[in-house]
Amino acid sequence: MEQDTIIYGKNAVVEALEAGSRTFNKILISSASHADSKIEKIKELAKAGGIVFQFVNIQKLNQLVPEGRHQGVIAQVSPIKYVDLEDFIEQNQAKHASVVILDGVEDSHNVGAIIRSCVCAGVDGIILPSRRGVLINSTVEKTSAGAINHISIIKVNSLVNTVQRLKENNWWVIASDHHAKDNYYDIDYTDMNFALIMGAEHAGISKSLLKLSDFVIKIPMLTNFNSLNVSNAAAIILFERCRQILKAEKRGG
Repeated sequence: MEQDTIIYGKNAVVEALEAGSRTFNKILISSASHADSKIEKIKELAKAGGIVFQFVNIQKLNQLVPEGRHQGVIAQVSPIKYVDLEDFIEQNQAKHASVVILDGVEDSHNVGAIIRSCVCAGVDGIILPSRRGVLINSTVEKTSAGAINHISIIKVNSLVNTVQRLKENNWWVIASDHHAKDNYYDIDYTDMNFALIMGAEHAGISKSLLKLSDFVIKIPMLTNFNSLNVSNAAAIILFERCRQILKAEKRGG
């Protein structure tokens, strides 16, 4: 049986409570918390859901999450439920769906920020490798501000096999690589199911995945400075898709 995990931070706890997709064991709230709308909302949601919450001293919270990053609240919850890849493909056959594949992204803050951007941009899922990369942890939850509760998270053993399965089901695969010739805004994202691959912070996307990709794109820059942070790059590409969708809807309306 999987052990409980912890989520911390006011927004992350509120989002998890409102989503209703996690089982809460207990919520710990700092006894030093002053009148705060988010803390009050957490208490109200916990009472409505029959979830135990208790006030503890700040030292107890700091033992679990150092340096005050908990914002005065920590919840003990069930682990995130990962979605099966085949189920995800089946559920997204009849629409122009999108998924982001993270190839070896190692920074939990980057993973959380990417998930948050994905939810805001209407992406349907995130695919994470079971090895060589970050899976969902408390830092990812906090950085995503609870967004992980609003998107399918798929864990797979092989990204190569995963990309092949997507291609077999008529998904287009787009890789982001700063050595590419084509720019990210030259792709029409509105008329296809697509998977966007974002590479590791230093190593980038593996050669095997680049070979499988239908498009390889870059974000053009005016200087020769190092490439963008992976979470920033993902957001730029995903919100280009949003721009295209909104423009098409306006034109059609």
